[in-house]
Amino acid sequence: MGPEVRSDEDLLSARDGATFELFYRRYADRMLGYFVRRTHDAELAADLTAETFAAALTSRRRYRADVGNASAWLFGIASKKLIDAQRRGYAERRAQRRLGMERIVLTDDDVARIESLEDVEAATLI
Repeated sequence: MGPEVRSDEDLLSARDGATFELFYRRYADRMLGYFVRRTHDAELAADLTAETFAAALTSRRRYRADVGNASAWLFGIASKKLIDAQRRGYAERRAQRRLGMERIVLTDDDVARIESLEDVEAATLI
């Protein structure tokens, strides 16, 4: 079965990194759009996207197709990450700056691409 026709559920149950990468590619732009639309911060959106997929990768064995579809499961993780980020606020970032911990700096092209995904994510909700 080719990667373009594999179900999300199949991609999550395969357990290998290459297959999870296919799942990631399928949802990465939608996830970025989801976060940028809610945070209005491209860098935070990129961070939350990375956190969401890291959590999905480590917890994919707990995914149960009989409970709900994979995209709902993934966006459930995303919602929790967003709530956590809102609770943390920007205190964490201030602490990182005080400690001299540098964030990965996105280029203007990176920011523009992520911000353009806000429209893509909005269109998929219609």
